[in-house]
This record gives sequence, structure tokens and C-alpha cells, in this order.
Amino acid sequence: MSMLAFVIVMVPTIGLALLTAIPVVQIALATTQLRARPRGEATSAPADASAVRVAVLVPAHNEESGITNTLRQALQSMPPGGRLLVVADNCSDRTAEVARAAGAQVVERTDLAKRGKGYALDYGVRELAADPPDVLIVLDADCGVEPDTLVHLAQRCAQRQRPIQALYLMRSSGSPTLRMRVAEFAWIVKNQVRPVGLARIGAPCQLMGTGMAFPWALIADVGLANGHLVEDMKLGVDCALRGAGPIFAPDTLVTSWFPSDARAALAQRQRWEHGHLSLLGQMLPGLLKTAIERRDGTALLLGADLAVPPLGLLIALQCLGVVVNACVWGWAGWSTPLMISVVTIAAFAGAVLAAWFRFGRSVLRSADLLGVALYVLWKIPLYLRFVFKRQKDWLRTRRDHE
Repeated sequence: MSMLAFVIVMVPTIGLALLTAIPVVQIALATTQLRARPRGEATSAPADASAVRVAVLVPAHNEESGITNTLRQALQSMPPGGRLLVVADNCSDRTAEVARAAGAQVVERTDLAKRGKGYALDYGVRELAADPPDVLIVLDADCGVEPDTLVHLAQRCAQRQRPIQALYLMRSSGSPTLRMRVAEFAWIVKNQVRPVGLARIGAPCQLMGTGMAFPWALIADVGLANGHLVEDMKLGVDCALRGAGPIFAPDTLVTSWFPSDARAALAQRQRWEHGHLSLLGQMLPGLLKTAIERRDGTALLLGADLAVPPLGLLIALQCLGVVVNACVWGWAGWSTPLMISVVTIAAFAGAVLAAWFRFGRSVLRSADLLGVALYVLWKIPLYLRFVFKRQKDWLRTRRDHE
């Protein structure tokens, strides 16, 4: 076999194996019993929440039907003296009126040329700048907030002076289909299992869009006014570039619901995954370059986590690698690439089973595990659209109650 053929076959095979190793190691760390306190976790007493000036910022676009419950829970969980601000962004419904009736301060923003959550967050931060808090917490308008979550986020953010990310889980409503149950399990792997693994070694996590607490000096300095499809992931990278990678707080919790409508679910997933893939090309090289130049191991670990493509795409690439390398074996008699591909997919399958056994059995029955393959097949057209018809504009997901 020529050197060119060797490079063409082995470089993607080894590259995919290395990418797969990242979530495999994260899951292994999360599913094994290690010391209770992750490396880098502060050992001093937490800050007194009553002494921390807190503002909760809720960006909202046409959320009149569901925002009241979120605001009620936020007010109940908020530290004493906290301020609750809703940015009614480009709304054509009664979001502003409903939010005021629920007890929130409300500002309204209208700019149809600049649409997206990032612009709403920037508007809210500028509104708060006249009387800034010590800690700013961002909540989506359709979230459930567990008691004491906001207090704990404020305490840890004030103490560590870094962004703190709550555990954010999405639930399936009603009688979910197999595809929705698999989607809920995949969300657990992404937003709970892998961040727990990162926290075990003191590494930062990705920001998840809601349940995020920021020191005021940091959030006021980071550029928020953008319409990126995954503005939360971009914000996490921006924070890491400033030496303040987000810290995961798995004992706090915010929740929301997957849309039960198949079209709405697909549109939501497409926005997330097209945004993730776009961000890889836009920001990953700069993050890795900065991490290496500064010898910043935590930023490097965040970059490695960001480099992992959406897990459905990763599985599809693993399967493709097995097929291609089986053809190489049959044509050229070279078995090494096929062996690497088989070990890669087997290691990932073992990690997924470990994650399911430890974290996912309440969501997905053992008989449902084969549905993961169907879930990957369902998402293949989504990845093809990224190549041929990429989503670039931010679009709000339609809620079930609309």
C-alpha cells in the first residue's frame, strides 16, 4: 500500500478514535467512584447569599403561555433582595404584561434585524449596568427551577468568581415515543454524564443556555450581542478565553420539556446541532491555540470537549469507519484500520452502556437500547442539511401549548 493510501485511511481512522476517546474517558470518570470533591473545588465555606447582590435575567420571545410558572419558581428560589428582570424580545404577544403581573421587572426590545437570545441578553445586561449586581443568573423563560438552585448558584459564583452552570435536563412529556426517550437519554449523557466526568478532574464544562451564573465583571465584558444558533456554547468559549472556564454544579437543577411535536423537535435539534458544528470551525482553533500558548490545561480540556461532534454524528461516523475499513481489508488485505474501528465503536458502546446503567435506566428501558440506532438514522438527514442547506438564522422552538 502506498504512503498516500496509508495516510488517507489511517489519519481519519486514528482521528475518529481519538475523538471517541474523549467522551469515553468522560463517561468512565463519571460512572466510577472517585473522591467526592472534584479537583479544584474550593474547600472554604460558601459565600453568604444574603450578602451577594443577585439579578436573574430572563430573555423571552413570545412566552406568555408558559413564563408565569418560571417566574414564580425563580422568585421562590431567589436569594433575599434579588432582582428579576425579563427582556421581552421582539414579542408579538402579551409576554411583557404577563411577566409584570407575575412580579418581574420588564423591559421590551424591538429590533427585527437583530434576532436571537444573544441580543436579548446584551440588552438586559445594559439595562442592569446602571445598578449592577455582583452575580447575574440567566434563566430561559420555559424552565423549571428547583428550590435553592439560584441561591447555590449565586453563592458559588461569588466565591469562585467564575461562571457556574447548573445541571440542565430536558424531559419528555406525556407518553413519549422511543425516539423521544432516546433523545432524553442522549441529553443526559451530554448535559449530565460528560460534565460530571469533566468536573471530577477539575475541568470546565460547556454552558447550557439556562441556569448559568456569572460574576458581573465577566458578563459585562463578554460580547453577548450575536445571533449565533448556540450562543450558550459560544459564551462558554468566550469565558474560557478570558481564563474563566465555567464550573459545573451537578447538585443544582433546572429543567424544561422537549416539544412533543415531531417537526418542532426536529427544528430544535437542527438548530442545536448545526450551531454546534458551525462553532467547531469558528472558535475551536482559537481556543486550542490560546490554551497552548497560555499552557492552560483547563481551556485545553474544554476545547477537547467542544471538538467532540454531536453524539449521533459521532456514532454515524464510527459505523461508516467500520464499513470503509472492512472494504479496505477485503480489497488490500490490511486489517489494522478495521481493528482500530471495531475497538473504537466497541469502546464507545461500552461507555454508553455504563452511562445508561448509572444514569439512564429511569428514562430508557434495556429493551429500548437498540433504539439508539434508529435515533442515529433519524438524524442523518439533519447532518446532510448542514452540508447542503445549513441553518444560519436563530428560530424559536414552537412550544407544545401553542
